[in-house]
Order: sequence, then structure tokens, then C-alpha cells
Amino acid sequence: MKARRKIIVYIATSADGYIARPDGDVEWLNRRPRTVDYGMGAFYTTIDTILWGRKTYDWLLDYYKKRGRKGGMFDTKVANFVFSRKPPKRATLGVEFVSEPVKAFAQRLRATPGKHIWMMGGGELIASFLDAGEIDEFDIHVIPTLIGEGIPLVAPRHRDVRLRLRSARKYPDGVVRLRYEVVR
Repeated sequence: MKARRKIIVYIATSADGYIARPDGDVEWLNRRPRTVDYGMGAFYTTIDTILWGRKTYDWLLDYYKKRGRKGGMFDTKVANFVFSRKPPKRATLGVEFVSEPVKAFAQRLRATPGKHIWMMGGGELIASFLDAGEIDEFDIHVIPTLIGEGIPLVAPRHRDVRLRLRSARKYPDGVVRLRYEVVR
């Protein structure tokens, strides 16, 4: 029997539950030591697709533009899908825009052969996939930093989603990795 492709939210949050500041800034994440990859290298070998929200995509383009880097910011060895109701006329190399309903897209994507799918985010896209029942796991790295306000891991809605803890790991610098599966 063929294993089902999982959609996994692999993400970092501040200790107070935010994935970014209100303007999308994540510089507080860039202060982490570069000597630890927190499991990212191993995780990346298990995926072949990344799902991005439009705000995250736009923020990334702006971030690299400010640093003088043009193009080539998306790994073309994996499929990159950006969700947007209004896709740009010209996409960045290695990116495909999606405007179809989340459930239909997720089911179509899961039906194709491949590795697992990384839900990059942001909070609105994670919420949309969660509400459609299309998130399988959360792999959350809690960074020991409080930022006070920002973009929550999941956009607020009235919902109860049960999670089952798969593992927890503490790193020497205080980062905690929590791996959950969504209880169906």
C-alpha cells in the first residue's frame, strides 16, 4: 500500500506563539546560531513540494531585493506553489500560483506520487488548510524569544483542533521542537 503524502507545517514560533512581527519581519529568528539546523536538513530530504501564502511570498521577494539578491531564491528542485486570489502576471522562476479551493488542490496534489509536502505558511494559509482538514502534522520550533505581538501561527477562527504529541526535543540554546499529528 502506497503511503499517503502528508502536509506538514514545519515552522518556528516565538515563545508567545507568533511566526512573525505584524509587518512580517522575522529578524528575531535570524539571531539564532548558524551551527544548529534544528532538524531542517533531515526534514528537507522528506519533502518535494512547498506551499507558500502570498504574503509570505511577497515578503521573501522584498527581503532578498533589499539585500541585492535577484531571482534564484526558490529551490527549483522542489515544486513551489503560492496561493493567491490575484496571481501576478509574471511569476518568479520555480513558482506556480494557485487560486483553486484549498481542499481540491490538496486532494489533487496528494493523489500525485511524491514525498511529503511542506506547508511553509503563513498563518492565513495554515488556517485555510487546517479548516479544510488538509494538515497532517505540525513540527513547531519554539524559539525562546518573546516578541509581544505579531502574526499568529494559525489565523484566529473559532475552532478546536486536537493534536497528539509525537515527540519533544530540547536544544542546548533553549529552542524546543514539538512534533504533533492532527487527530482525525
